[in-house]
Amino acid sequence: MAVSNWTFAVARDDLARTTLTSGELPSPAEGEAVLRVDRVGLTANNITYAVLGDAMRYWEFFPPGPRGLDPSWGLPPLWGFADVVASTVHGVMEGQRVYGYLPPAAYLVVRPERVDETGFHDASPHRASLPSPYNSYRVTTGDPAYRHDQEDLLILLRPLFFTSFMLADYLIDNAFFGASALAVSSASSKTAYAAAMELHGRGPRLIGLTSPANVAFTRSLGCYDDVLPYAEVASLAAEPTVYLDLSGTPATRSSLREHLGSQLVRDVAVGLTNQTPNIDAADELFFAPTQMRKRRHDWGRDELDRRFAEAWRRFASAVAGHLDVQAGTGPEALRDAWSDVLAGRVPPAAGRVVQI
Repeated sequence: MAVSNWTFAVARDDLARTTLTSGELPSPAEGEAVLRVDRVGLTANNITYAVLGDAMRYWEFFPPGPRGLDPSWGLPPLWGFADVVASTVHGVMEGQRVYGYLPPAAYLVVRPERVDETGFHDASPHRASLPSPYNSYRVTTGDPAYRHDQEDLLILLRPLFFTSFMLADYLIDNAFFGASALAVSSASSKTAYAAAMELHGRGPRLIGLTSPANVAFTRSLGCYDDVLPYAEVASLAAEPTVYLDLSGTPATRSSLREHLGSQLVRDVAVGLTNQTPNIDAADELFFAPTQMRKRRHDWGRDELDRRFAEAWRRFASAVAGHLDVQAGTGPEALRDAWSDVLAGRVPPAAGRVVQI
């Protein structure tokens, strides 16, 4: 579909049903800037945004109405890079490259505020009550984690690593809730093994739970003390255990609760990779921006940025050899990538990137 300004959307009641629409090229009003979306990634994380779109308000970041779509359609948020192509805002200049939360579309109009050398915050009215971290855009020249030759790693893994980094910090901050073991479902997923790499050797034993087909890959990562297929959950030692649920699979949670009983000291839903929104069954839902706000208060923004960049460099170095970046171009490639990730056709060692 060759159009200058296009939008990709999914049906909110059937994520496999998609559409591509075209529109007029945007121009900025006073106080606005136009970003041309350049390069984005598709991972299970983006499917989570869609599955939890209503519960966690992810559909509200990029409303379909201004793009000529009715409310039955949704724009699943993506992470990636965009370039400023027009601006009426002092300090936001044409040609700047930014990293942040982007729509599955060719363009995004933002209302930059709190502009400084690190970037800006989108103060568009419809985003005012949404979680602040998702409204921040980092200029590459003011981002300590940025390296040009790592853009694809940043696209695919930085948003996941943000969750992983804050999850690891949350557990450390709470002394692992007294657990001697951490059981992690969907252990082959990027969010899971990023957290495991950050936690390995710093406290409880790490036990990865995964499908039989992914056991060998998950073991090859070297960040888990043990890796088990889901069918062997009953072989876990009866010891104080925190369950980090990244799969959302009801059967795994039930098996763990039945096997561990009172030894299951915490049940934390982190995400879901099988599109089953059973987060209500967990003790709590981990939300990374909440821990980030706490640490910004505890440490200050500069120290949080420093710690994140340091952890990111460790992780990027460790994971680079384990990731096969598969790149496509244009809206049809985006639609194909969405379908493949949604259907679980992307192996854990691969990552889908789309050049818009």
